[in-house]
Amino acid sequence: MTENADIWKIASTADAARARAAVAGLVVAAGTPALDRARFLTSLSTRLRHCLDQGGTWELHLLVRQSPPTHEGRLDAWLRPFDGPTRDDEPPAPEPTLTCPLPRPPAPDGVPAHPSPSHALLSADEDTAAVLHLLDEQERLVQLHREELHQTNQGVLALHSDLEAAALAQRELLEAERSARAEVERARRLLNFLADASAAITSSLSPTEVLRRLTDLLVPDHAARLDVWLLDEEEGDEQSGPVRERSRAAVVAARTGRPQHAAAHPGNLPGTDDLPPAAMSPDRPLLAIPLMTHRLLGVLTLIAPGPRFDADTCLMLVELGRRAGVALDNARRYEQHRDTAEALQRAQLTELPDPDGLLLAARYLPATQGMNIGGDWYDAFLQPDGSLLAVIGDVTGHGMHAAVVMGQLRTALRAYAVENQTPAEILTHLHRMLRHLQPQLYATAMIARFRPGDPEVVWASAGHPPAVVREAGGSVRILDEAPGVMLGIPIAYTYTDHVTRLAPGSSLVLYTDGLVERRTQGIDPGIERLRQALAGLSTPELEQDLDAAAEALLKPLLHDSERDDDVCLLLCHTVTQPSS
Repeated sequence: MTENADIWKIASTADAARARAAVAGLVVAAGTPALDRARFLTSLSTRLRHCLDQGGTWELHLLVRQSPPTHEGRLDAWLRPFDGPTRDDEPPAPEPTLTCPLPRPPAPDGVPAHPSPSHALLSADEDTAAVLHLLDEQERLVQLHREELHQTNQGVLALHSDLEAAALAQRELLEAERSARAEVERARRLLNFLADASAAITSSLSPTEVLRRLTDLLVPDHAARLDVWLLDEEEGDEQSGPVRERSRAAVVAARTGRPQHAAAHPGNLPGTDDLPPAAMSPDRPLLAIPLMTHRLLGVLTLIAPGPRFDADTCLMLVELGRRAGVALDNARRYEQHRDTAEALQRAQLTELPDPDGLLLAARYLPATQGMNIGGDWYDAFLQPDGSLLAVIGDVTGHGMHAAVVMGQLRTALRAYAVENQTPAEILTHLHRMLRHLQPQLYATAMIARFRPGDPEVVWASAGHPPAVVREAGGSVRILDEAPGVMLGIPIAYTYTDHVTRLAPGSSLVLYTDGLVERRTQGIDPGIERLRQALAGLSTPELEQDLDAAAEALLKPLLHDSERDDDVCLLLCHTVTQPSS
C-alpha cells in the first residue's frame, strides 16, 4: 500500500475555499461517484466552516492511500489546530477523519495547488449539479416505483376481490356439499329404516303383531300417534258407516286410494283424548295412507311428531304403508289358510274307542309359529277280532296339502287293517301307495296292535321316533329297535314286526317329533325329558285320570307357548284290573 500526504493551512475563508476546490478536483479526477463525492465534500465544508468559526489557523491533512495492483484507494482528511511547525514523526490525528473512496489513482501531481476561488465556486456547482442530477434520476425512479406500486396495489385489490369471490364461492360450494351430504345421509337413514321396518313387519304372520310392530317402529320418532282403520273390522257398510267415526282425510284416502294430508284437531281422530295438547295442535299435520294390495284393506293415519311431515319422510311413510298392507294381507291369508288346515286336521282326528283292559288318551296341539299345520295325526280303532290298532304318524310338509295326504293315509291304513294284516304288512302297503300317489311326499308312522288278554304288543315303525314304555313298577324303557325307512322313499322296502311285553299296569307312549325335537338341541334330549316325565307318573295316577296324565307329560316338554311344529301324543295304558 502506498501513501501520499499533503497539508493545507486554513486561516481564512479563501483558504478554506481553495482547499475544498483542490480536494474536489482530486476526487473528481479519481472518478469518485458523485453522491459519495458530494457527501464527502459537504462534510468537509461543514468542518471547515466550524474551524473558521472557532478562529485561528488550522491544518487540513490529506492522506491518499492506494492498494496495488488495482490502485483503488481512499482519501482520508482531518483538521487540527496549527501550533507551529509539525515534526515529520508526529502521528496524524485519528479523529475526526473523513474518508472518500478513490476508484482509480489520482493525478500524479496529487492535489492541485492553490486553485482560484472562481474555480472552487464552479466546482461546488458541479457537485451540486451532479447531486441534483442524481436526485432527478432518483425522483424518476421513485415515480416509476410509485406507478408500479400503484399498479401493484390495484392488482392486489383485484386479487383480494378475486380471492374474496373465490372464498365466497368455496363457502357456497362447501355449504352445498354439506347440505348434499346431509341430504344423502338422511336419505340413507330413511332407506335403512324402511328396509329394517319392512323386514320387521313382514317377518310376522300375525295381523295383531304386524300392527304392534308398526306402532313400535313409527311412534314417537316418525309419528306422535298412529291409528289403523281396517275396513273389514267395521260393522255396516264399509264406505258410509265409517264416515261418522273416522277423520275426513282417512275417509277420502279410503275412497280414492291415495294418501291425504290434513290438520290434526282434537276429536277428528279416534282415541286422541290421551294426547297432550301440543300433539293435537292445528300446526300438527295428519297423514292418511291407504293400505292397499289387490284391494283396499284399510287406512293408516299418522299425526306428525313435529310441525310438519317433510317430503322425504312422507315418501318413506307411504312406501312403508304399502308394505304394511302387503304384510297384513299375507298375515290374514296365512291365518285363514292355517285355520282351514287346522279345522281339516281336527276333523280327521279319531274319537278314541273304549276297549276293555286298555285306557287311551290323545292330544293334538297345532303349531303356533309358521304354517306348520296339517301333517301330524293319531288314530285308534278296533278290529273285527277284538284287537286294537294304535297309530301315530307325521307327513312331511305342512298346510292343506299335508292335511289331505294325512287323510288319505289314514283312510288307506284303515282299509288295509280290515284284512287283519300285521302292523308291518300295513306299513308295507302304505309305503307302496305313497310312492305311487305322492312320489315327492314322505311320512313317518308307527302302528301298535293290542289284543285283549295278551301282554305282548306287536308293533312296526316307518322312520318314526321310538315309542316309550313305562312298566308297572315305574321303570321306563325305549323301544329303540331300528325303524324301517320313511313311507314314500323311492326304494322297495318290506317292514318288520317287533314284539314287546306290556304287562297290566304298563303304559305305551306314541308321539310325533314336535313333542321332543328342538332345532337347537336335536331329538335325543327331548326323548330323555319324555322318559323322565313318564317315570314321574304313578300307576294310580295313570289309571284314575289318563287325560290328566297326558297333560302332565306335555307340560315339562312344552313349557313355552311357542311351537314351530304340530304335536301329537297317544297314551295307551293297560289296566291292572280289567272291567268285567
